[in-house]
Amino acid sequence: MTAVHETDAHAEPSLGQKLFAEFAGTAMLLCTVIGSGIMAEKLSGGNVAIALLANTLATVFALYVLIEALGPVSGAHFNPAVTLMVEFRRRFGGGLVGGNPSVTAALFIAVQLLGAVAGAWLAHAMFDLPILQTSSKIRAGWGQWIAEAVATGGLIFVILRAPVGKASAMVACYIGAAYWFTASTSFANPAAVMGRMLSDSFAGIAPGNAVAFVLAQCAGGAAGILAAELITRPATHDK
Repeated sequence: MTAVHETDAHAEPSLGQKLFAEFAGTAMLLCTVIGSGIMAEKLSGGNVAIALLANTLATVFALYVLIEALGPVSGAHFNPAVTLMVEFRRRFGGGLVGGNPSVTAALFIAVQLLGAVAGAWLAHAMFDLPILQTSSKIRAGWGQWIAEAVATGGLIFVILRAPVGKASAMVACYIGAAYWFTASTSFANPAAVMGRMLSDSFAGIAPGNAVAFVLAQCAGGAAGILAAELITRPATHDK
């Protein structure tokens, strides 16, 4: 038994295992975000600050656990912006491993979006709410878009600069902080936008506001890569 487990632990996960990890991880992340928002609204007595705090803590804890559990399998992206960052950097060395990296990235994004939908539906089912919903919560305006760019840029920067073995804690802590210092409460994830626009709850976003959020996230992600590259690049000195 021990020998079998040791062999499995060092084996490269298959593409199917990686895709399942991304699907399941994204589903559980969105289930946590939406489910804790629903629970927080029920128990907070209308106090939005307490509801947001409860939503934040549940997300931070779940994100840390999911990254620790599934990171060794798929890298624990759970986020199309992260997958696109990995694919972008692959072209300069490193990145997704196994098969055709570009196809793998596309499959990652597809299962992340499906997982986000499944997570939203699972949260609704647990709280005896209608499974199929769309959000009516308006999140629009320059402040919200700038906030999403900052949140996503910071997330990508943290991932790229995290020391080995510390990414799970640093990412969870950053997202927890960004819940409170960004006007948008830090979606920082196109898959999160997908799941949250399908939930008319505390964590929701109206479908009409979704595209602008995703565009802001893409812009912020690109800025995060650039910032990390500028800091990481070796200094040059005039002779």
